[in-house]
Amino acid sequence: MQEKLTLMIPGPTPVPERVLNALSKHPIGHRSPEFQEIIQKTSELLKWLHQTEGDVLTITGSGTAAMEAGIINTLSKGDKVICGENGKFGERWIKVATAFGLDVITVKAKWGEPLNPKSFQEILENDKQIRAVIVTHSETSTGVINDLQTISKYVNSHENAIMIADCVTSIGACNVPMDAWGIDVIASGSQKGYMMPPGLSFVAMSEKAWLANKRSDLPKFYLDLELYKKTIIKDSSPFTPSVNLYFALEEALIMMKEEGLKSIFTRHKRHMNAIQESMKSIGLKLFAKDGYGSPSITSIIPSNIDAEILRKSVKNDFDILLAGGQDHLKGKIFRIGHLGFINDRDIITVVGAIEASMDKLGVLNKKLGTGISIAAKSLNRTVN
Repeated sequence: MQEKLTLMIPGPTPVPERVLNALSKHPIGHRSPEFQEIIQKTSELLKWLHQTEGDVLTITGSGTAAMEAGIINTLSKGDKVICGENGKFGERWIKVATAFGLDVITVKAKWGEPLNPKSFQEILENDKQIRAVIVTHSETSTGVINDLQTISKYVNSHENAIMIADCVTSIGACNVPMDAWGIDVIASGSQKGYMMPPGLSFVAMSEKAWLANKRSDLPKFYLDLELYKKTIIKDSSPFTPSVNLYFALEEALIMMKEEGLKSIFTRHKRHMNAIQESMKSIGLKLFAKDGYGSPSITSIIPSNIDAEILRKSVKNDFDILLAGGQDHLKGKIFRIGHLGFINDRDIITVVGAIEASMDKLGVLNKKLGTGISIAAKSLNRTVN
């Protein structure tokens, strides 16, 4: 049977029927009182999700737009910044910062390993001219979670620097208490933990970030966050938004509030554990360093087969889409997305499909069913 594709990639993620139904409603005027009510409600729920009292602004655009907005609205040409790079998206923020004439200091780690917070601390303590630290929290390309809390602590001790975080695949999947951790800018996108189609992005700004905004001289127009701040006070937007995606956003955030933050984080941790344990049980290796796997995505090394061959088999036989490796990792790893609208059945199904495909391809060296058994046992355990 065709037309039954299951997305097990880090985005876009599966969309609940409730959200799809909301998305399909007839558009309304984006300057109408009815739409103002939606903006007001989603704004409050976004603050709840980010665990912040500050502004969370919604942009019709991708997560990259949100990150670019965070950078260009808080910095000036020639500013010295530290960029963490241990994957594809860390590389991207270096390119963005360089494109806008920032003076970039790079802190690197091998792909698959986390960034070392001490490296940031050392630079910050010895250079008072640093204006920002830019870090990817959950590095989607490798499945690594970086220690954003500790890095933020070092940034907070600096007299001039702000913390800018790419939380595109961590918001809505793991605990990111913006105010408690002292994060100044958080960027995220709708097609990840929000359980929505692509098209909206979100920029959360602290008071410190708004102070930095006053001295920012980088060019901006559509992504000028001052315009978004001025209009959100009136429950409006500076430009024509994607009205139907706002319908979807409202419903998705209501669903998340119903589940509760603690339950959301626990669910993602359970699914991460089940995937990690089941993959190891059938002889596959985790690409991320032990203890630094992301609750959103797990990267796997299939040592005895090209990862693209295995991905193709899973797609053709089970209509399940897995993500491949990027750049030099193409064919060497595959990635299982387990964020957003994912339940236990999805975890058991994808583990079984991978096992069955490996068996069909003659590369399964364990008893068929081993992975499913381990996944089930893992899911049945209580997660603290």
